[in-house]
Amino acid sequence: MTHEVTIRRGLPAGAEHRAAELYWEAFGRKLGPALNPPAKAVEFIAAQLNADRAVCALIDGRLVGLAGYQLAGRSFNHGTWRDVLRAYGRVRGLHRLLILAVFHRGSAPRRLVLDGIAVDAEVRGAGIGGQLIEEVAAVAAENGCREIRLDVIDVNPRARALYERRDFHVVRTEKTPYLRGLLGFGAVTTMYRRLP
Repeated sequence: MTHEVTIRRGLPAGAEHRAAELYWEAFGRKLGPALNPPAKAVEFIAAQLNADRAVCALIDGRLVGLAGYQLAGRSFNHGTWRDVLRAYGRVRGLHRLLILAVFHRGSAPRRLVLDGIAVDAEVRGAGIGGQLIEEVAAVAAENGCREIRLDVIDVNPRARALYERRDFHVVRTEKTPYLRGLLGFGAVTTMYRRLP
C-alpha cells in the first residue's frame, strides 16, 4: 500500500523529538562518540533545532524524512558549546566539544550548506531523499544562493550516489585516517551543486 508523500518547509510543531530520532538514526554512528548515550543524544538534539531550517517529508501526517540546512548564519541544529556543557557537564562535555568541532562547517554568503538528510528506514528507496534535495534547492534559489554545499563520509556510498544523481559534484576529498578508529570513517568528501 502506497501513501502520498507531502514535502513541506519547516519542522511541524511538536515533531522535534521525531526529527531528532530520524537524525540520530541517520547520523548516530558518526555522532555517537560526541553525544552518546542514544536517549540523551536524541533529547539533546531535539532541544537544539531551528524549525525554520528544515525541509520535511510527511506521510499521513507522520514525519518520515527531513533535510536540515544552514542559511544566512542560522542552522538546523543551533546547539552551542554552552548547550553541550550544560547537557553533559563540564568534565564530560569538553571532549565532546573537541569531537563536535570536527563536524563544524561554516556557511558563506550566497551558499546554503546541507547539514544532512535523514529518511525513515521503512521508506528509503522511495525517492524521498531526492524530493527533499530538490525542495532545499528551491529554498536556496529563492534566497539568492549560487550553490549548495555538503560533506559526505566515505562509509556512506549510498548517500554519495544520491547526491551525484542530484547534480552534486566532488570538489575535494580530505583523508582522515586518524578518525577511523574514533568515528568510524576515514575520508570526507565535499560536494557542491551550482544553482542557475
